[in-house]
Amino acid sequence: MSSEAPRKRIAVCPGSFDPITKGHIDIIERAAKIFDKVIVLVSFNPNKSGSESFTIEERMMLILKVTKHLENVLVDCHHGLLAEYLERTHACAIVKGLRAVSDFEYEFQMALANKQLYPGAETVFLTTSTENMYLSSSVVKQIAGLGGDISSFVPQEILSDINSRLFRKI
Repeated sequence: MSSEAPRKRIAVCPGSFDPITKGHIDIIERAAKIFDKVIVLVSFNPNKSGSESFTIEERMMLILKVTKHLENVLVDCHHGLLAEYLERTHACAIVKGLRAVSDFEYEFQMALANKQLYPGAETVFLTTSTENMYLSSSVVKQIAGLGGDISSFVPQEILSDINSRLFRKI
């Protein structure tokens, strides 16, 4: 029998979370039931640079507000390769939510690339809950930007934070 303590199973949920939605929360909560520790990683996406509604620090604060009930969830940010972050934190998994088949093709390519860069981690795909299949940060931003009600799309704790930034009266 080994006297070593069992290694913690660490997963990383990467994304831009601009802003975080109920769909993101659903995936994070489900991952928190599977893994010992889940790191919600706010990643810098150069393809979205300049179109962000919230700074990385603001996104991290919003995530902290809505995940405080999850004791095994941490929030962090990273500006480099995900594989480098995984190796540094000894993560064994990347958790990604899939809304539709169209998400799978891109995410599958990313999973293969990450596996090549860091063989120590697997990508785990969680399918979205039915009520969140259409939900994305882009949809939230578009609806709020046109003066619509986003209260069913984002957690109540951060609704006013998001509305104060995005809501535009027509």
